[in-house]
Amino acid sequence: MNAAIANTVVSAHGLRKAYRNKLALDNTSFEIEAGKIIGLIGPNGAGKTTALKAILGLTPFEGQLKVLGLDPRKDRDELMKDVCFIADVAVLPRWMKVKEAIDFVEGVHPRFDRAKCERFIANTQLKPNLRVREMSKGMIVQLHLALVMAIDAKLLVLDEPTLGLDILYRKQFYQRLLEDYFDEQKTIIVTTHQVEEIEHILTDVMFIRDGKIVLTSQMEDVAERYTEVLVSGDAVEQARALKPIDERALPFGKTVLLFDGAPKGHLAALGETRTPGLADLFVAIMKGTYA
Repeated sequence: MNAAIANTVVSAHGLRKAYRNKLALDNTSFEIEAGKIIGLIGPNGAGKTTALKAILGLTPFEGQLKVLGLDPRKDRDELMKDVCFIADVAVLPRWMKVKEAIDFVEGVHPRFDRAKCERFIANTQLKPNLRVREMSKGMIVQLHLALVMAIDAKLLVLDEPTLGLDILYRKQFYQRLLEDYFDEQKTIIVTTHQVEEIEHILTDVMFIRDGKIVLTSQMEDVAERYTEVLVSGDAVEQARALKPIDERALPFGKTVLLFDGAPKGHLAALGETRTPGLADLFVAIMKGTYA
């Protein structure tokens, strides 16, 4: 087998999925390699969840898709031995006890390591008979993490995993994931609306709009390709002549212009340059989507 193919976790070509009159996936193609943390970012209705459902074998679609070398439509049972899917951490049933959650995951996932889960829980305030309704949000995060980290999956799919949690617990979730779970043998796909909170852990990013991938890049290449310039006064018109892809006004007559591939030396002569945050880049590329 070709080494590049062996290293490819997801290979999608010409994916198409329609709901009534709307295309959720429109000839969508992308590749995801092993050992990556991918941010799949897009506005509501862009096709994120449909793409994840296709990868997980949860929805029919047209086109070619291989996940860990398998077709999710035909080989879902085999595929799910190496895949873990986690949605919103707030969805754990409120009546469920800690020991019942562990029993459940042990019963449904062949790669769940109960001893590893219990070792993680031993370092928390979680007790076997504690019910979800009796837990703080932070404790719910700890339980979810313990369940996830005890599954030796090759692919972890996280769909808005920290919805409803405050910033402290959101940061704790991602940091523990990075420190205690991720390694070069694992691949993580994560969707979230809190883009600025995950950009520091991402290796790659994909922007999706209207069922199409409109940007796919390694994070280090984003820094090379895109530049923001903070300019004021007469320099604004000079900067506009270099054809920015977006601009926004700041107080005190200052303007931030965003450039794609413009010579950094030219830009530095006009004002203060910096690498744009992922949230600002997302807003610039998605402009018009919310109209």
